[in-house]
Amino acid sequence: MKTCHQFDTVRAEYQREIGYMIAHSERHVGRPAAKSSAKQATSTKARMARALSSHVARCPECG
Repeated sequence: MKTCHQFDTVRAEYQREIGYMIAHSERHVGRPAAKSSAKQATSTKARMARALSSHVARCPECG
């Protein structure tokens, strides 16, 4: 699937944020902050999927 520059930019921002949360979770294993970061990473993945899906639906270059 061919995607536009905006799609790639949005995906990269979300993936960077998810990476930070996962790294934080791995650094603080066994602490409540680790569990919180892992849950936030999971919800951010879902938000990324929704954002990219809606982008593809309305973008003439991607859809």
